[in-house]
Amino acid sequence: MEQQNAVIIPPPASSAAVPPSKKQALKSLAEGGAGDGSIFQQLTSNPFFTAGFGLAGLGAALRIGQQGLRRGGELLKRRMLVDLEITRHDESYPWVLNWMTRQYQKSLSETAETVKPGIMEALIRRFTPGLHHLQIKTASQKTPGGASHTHFSLVPGHGKHILRFKNAFIAVDRQREGKSFDAQGQPFETIKLTTLYAHRHIFEDMFSEAHSLSMQSIEGKTMVYTLRNMQWMPLGDAKRKRPFDSVVLEEGMAEMIRDDVREFLNARTWYLDRGIPYRRGYLLHGPPGTGKTSFVQALAGELDFSIAMLSLSQRGLTDDLLNHLMLNLPPRTFVLLEDADAAFNNRRQRDEDGFSGATVTFSGLLNALDGVASAEERIAFMTTNHIERLDDALIRPGRVDMTLRLGEATLWQMEQMWDRFYAPLDPDGSKKTLFLERVEQYGLINSVSTAAVQGLFLYNKDDPDGAVNMVGQLLMAKTPTMEVPKKN
Repeated sequence: MEQQNAVIIPPPASSAAVPPSKKQALKSLAEGGAGDGSIFQQLTSNPFFTAGFGLAGLGAALRIGQQGLRRGGELLKRRMLVDLEITRHDESYPWVLNWMTRQYQKSLSETAETVKPGIMEALIRRFTPGLHHLQIKTASQKTPGGASHTHFSLVPGHGKHILRFKNAFIAVDRQREGKSFDAQGQPFETIKLTTLYAHRHIFEDMFSEAHSLSMQSIEGKTMVYTLRNMQWMPLGDAKRKRPFDSVVLEEGMAEMIRDDVREFLNARTWYLDRGIPYRRGYLLHGPPGTGKTSFVQALAGELDFSIAMLSLSQRGLTDDLLNHLMLNLPPRTFVLLEDADAAFNNRRQRDEDGFSGATVTFSGLLNALDGVASAEERIAFMTTNHIERLDDALIRPGRVDMTLRLGEATLWQMEQMWDRFYAPLDPDGSKKTLFLERVEQYGLINSVSTAAVQGLFLYNKDDPDGAVNMVGQLLMAKTPTMEVPKKN
């Protein structure tokens, strides 16, 4: 009986017993305490949790959608659009601005037409955007009568524009970086043109038309460049070409220089085949008023060249800047270096302050003319009133290939100038003979500048008798070193 009533107690569970399965653990964790519901049910029943979860999901979806749209837009843009960027330093930059101005003026003239167009043309014209952000460009010019004529034109301003060209739309974005400046201290500007990829060929047509407009604006004229903001900039509008025979030099000299320049322009291959630097230098010296600068202007007009004028005594001009300017000349341009002796004044200046003008040194001028980094395809003219101040190293061949003195007016020059002014008023030449006799009587031959003789003729434009009677006034312009003969 005692054995039957005994209670059998099982041994304690070993620590090595197998734990509940993962499924049972997750189930017990989800069920939680009796009567409290599951954790998931508690979270989903919380309105703050569901609202936050929904907003987070919506934000993620919007972010993904935004990136997708952006990448899709970029892909679509690459496939369907083509961009063209033009910087301010490119030669075509002013061409494009001028072309856009012409397009704007053309659109205004078409809108002002009184003839009623067709329905389709009217709709296209109605929905063709125009330029809505403009800048004004003012140009003044003196008329022969002395009055000033001012011309105003509207040019595209900074911002975005849309133009229509040959039935294609072009989006124009002209931007100026206010915090970005180039080496010359100018704001960095760009023009970005955008059109459909299928219409990409219109860019070539547009640039061809812009270039033609630019050439037409300077046709029959001479463009003059000068140093401004550390770079070559046009000096106003293009000037009317000066006739070659309007500057009267010593007999045969002008033709000799012109023929030498033409021969040089036709000898490019000859220079390159022999390894000779393709550049040419001329030094024109003589007293003031003998036509040094005027002749270069007339020669440029004769050969259809532009002129880049630079005074070596200009304040702020340094060796580095001079070399930069010589390397970046506009195409088909004479470089005119005036006051060549200024660099030598600076070289010989020994005081504490130095030369008060430019800081161009002798070695800097030599390097700019024929140094290792000097420019090719360059024709340079140097002028000076004091050739005795120039160093022999400057005028040696290779730097200066031809040295010419433009002196006081000879008898032949005075005769040629008389014919230019008074030939129609003196058909038989009797007054010219009297004038030349008076000039010789006063000892003015090879004693006064051509500028002084021209000044006398300008004062008596239509009065040859007055010019003859006022010959004695030229004595005041006579070279001081010359002895003035007494009148009989």
